Amino acid sequence: MSDPASPVVPFRPRREAQPETAWPKRPRGLPPAPGQPTEAQRAWLASGLDQPGGKLPLFDADGRRVDARTIRACIEQGWAEQWFANPLKPDWLVCRLTPEGRTLLTEA
Repeated sequence: MSDPASPVVPFRPRREAQPETAWPKRPRGLPPAPGQPTEAQRAWLASGLDQPGGKLPLFDADGRRVDARTIRACIEQGWAEQWFANPLKPDWLVCRLTPEGRTLLTEA
């Protein structure tokens, strides 16, 4: 039997260092460069290129609502603007592309 007064420390083998290539270069969701949209932002903005007036969708291709953080980040950068307030759903941001947003997508 073991002595109850002595603490038992479990054995943990030492982990070997992982090579630097095992970790991604940039955390997921960050833009590739300052002033550039993330993949999600670019996809959302691009969906307004072929819409009348540059209207941006409230829902993605799978029927899920576009994340409000994506919408607000694009508005803050000047790539999108709120088009009008929806009286039936005031929490929905109905937006359209700005000329800056259109230029960003067509020059890339």
